[in-house]
Amino acid sequence: MTEAPGNVRLIGGEMLLWSDADAATDWRGAGLELVRRLVPPGGRVLVAGPHPKGLIGAVSGAASSVAVLVRSYPDACALGERHPALDVHCGRLRALTGVQPYDLVLALDGLERTHSAEEQAPPWRASLHALAALVAPGGRLVLAVPNDLGVDRFVDARPPDREGADGHWEPHGFDPSHPGGPEALDAALEAAGLLPERCYAAYPSRRAPRALFGRELLREDLPEALTVPLTAPGGDTMLVADPLRLTRLAFRHGLGEHLAPLWLTVATRPRSAAAPDAVTVPDAVTAGHADGADRTALDADEPLVTAAEEDPHGAGVAVEDDAYGLDAADAEEAPYASQVVAEHAYAPDTVIEDACAPAVAAEHACAPDVVIEDDRAPDVVARDAWEPAVEAEAPRDVLPEGLVEVGRALHEVTATSTRRLPGGTARPIPRGRIVEEVLVEACAREDVRAVRDLLAALAAWVADGGDAPADNLVWDGERFTAITPVPAPGSPVPGRVVLCRILWRFAVRLLAAGHHHPWPWPLDAGQLALTLCGMAGQTCDQDDLDRARKLEAELGQPMGPAELAGAAPTYRDLLSARDRMTEQLTAALARIARLETKLSYRERELVRTRAKLRKSQRKSAALRRTLGYRLSRRLSRPRRAARKVLRLLSR
Repeated sequence: MTEAPGNVRLIGGEMLLWSDADAATDWRGAGLELVRRLVPPGGRVLVAGPHPKGLIGAVSGAASSVAVLVRSYPDACALGERHPALDVHCGRLRALTGVQPYDLVLALDGLERTHSAEEQAPPWRASLHALAALVAPGGRLVLAVPNDLGVDRFVDARPPDREGADGHWEPHGFDPSHPGGPEALDAALEAAGLLPERCYAAYPSRRAPRALFGRELLREDLPEALTVPLTAPGGDTMLVADPLRLTRLAFRHGLGEHLAPLWLTVATRPRSAAAPDAVTVPDAVTAGHADGADRTALDADEPLVTAAEEDPHGAGVAVEDDAYGLDAADAEEAPYASQVVAEHAYAPDTVIEDACAPAVAAEHACAPDVVIEDDRAPDVVARDAWEPAVEAEAPRDVLPEGLVEVGRALHEVTATSTRRLPGGTARPIPRGRIVEEVLVEACAREDVRAVRDLLAALAAWVADGGDAPADNLVWDGERFTAITPVPAPGSPVPGRVVLCRILWRFAVRLLAAGHHHPWPWPLDAGQLALTLCGMAGQTCDQDDLDRARKLEAELGQPMGPAELAGAAPTYRDLLSARDRMTEQLTAALARIARLETKLSYRERELVRTRAKLRKSQRKSAALRRTLGYRLSRRLSRPRRAARKVLRLLSR
């Protein structure tokens, strides 16, 4: 066992030979933006459970005092070395006692990895009460709760209790205290002394959330265009069906919140609650005791100075223990707040300590790679990730209605518009149906005329300069509208190549999802794409198809859940392949049967012909033995001899 850094504290229940670094929920742009708005300047933050390195680095660059609770000893040592200013507590959640409550508690990985394997896992509600006891009056708790009936579990062919990983030593789905819906989650938070502020439905999966939709937003009549970025690639997951289709149906029937793969709730402890000076969470919490009944009172006049922590500028930070009850005006007079306001309202500039890269910054705060981590330099955080450079930046402490991450861009979503962060202008959400779904429906009905009319209109739109894949395009019956702008290629591309790229992408997704179409002869996406191009009125050849594939690779847009190279096929793909092979085998067997019938007929004809030939041969042999035949042969000899003489004389 390696020696722990000075800022790592072993509290009990630590797992010495275990790591959760690769199992943490992969929060990126959406999670970072939400946390950025919630981190209080000059406040104390607790990060409970394993979290991505980028998120921990970003929080440590924005708050004055940050503590991390992990059960893995190797992870705790790595965090302590990477972030010397952090207070790293290594052990189980119930063992974290004798600490001051926090203004913000982040548990974006849930509660499953906050207990140790050395003891029986406490009920989910008991873990919630233990975590809620760490929230100061007026503070907030951000908690992720996986949904046992989420869309990702419906499309996953392998049951979660059959994953068989080393971390699944506790059976799944047997905890009666685990909330079964948003209403049950709100009730559990209220029982823990917290007031639910907003509950988000996270999509497309519980392991890699990329979109957050608030409950108020889900109650609106959201356009289908919002369901496009809600589907994740399948990766190595064995899928039962196309998750995009199932997600669209869930939103169409008003089940977007109840079937969300993950719920992310933001709850607040009322300021009127008794302010605990130090939190003590006894073992009785497992029996359901709320908020930690036994707490050690500290002297209210004694200031609490964090353990030799320094802000990114190197100044020591002192936080009064009664600062949690201060109003906004008093908070601005705090020592740390005065330092922060001198820079900006969110956080001081983050210094990048890598000598090899003295000036490294992320593209914008919404990109997935907003935090730059380097093993050689600790606390390497992208500057722009927490910096409101423009007036259009969303203010702090204002929870968004929705956040959607598309590629490297993050968009704030309302019921009627989207706005790219940071500093983007609001764009109305296009109304209408997704072009891909319209084509899939027409193919399922074998309505070739409808497909031809829509493709002709699409070809005209592309000829006018339009470019967007069918799964990113909305058709309202009169015009096409792209949901998200498509990056421009490096060089001008002919319109027929653009159209071929759009239709080839649609053909790949159509065949990968196993949908029916009225052209059974094309066996691959290329042949089907050329057929669709012909129906659109454009004559495309194999060279255009090759250029279209190169253009798709240049733009770098993800194809979808199951059609990515190297992705595991879905059960629907396997059934489609089996059905296709069954049809081919049936056709081959029918042809073989026809050939065998014809061969049998020919063999019978040959037998009859041979019988006739033998009969003729027997008749001929009998004729040669007759007297008349022999006399005629002898009488004809002089005539044959005379003919030979005449031929010789004529020469």
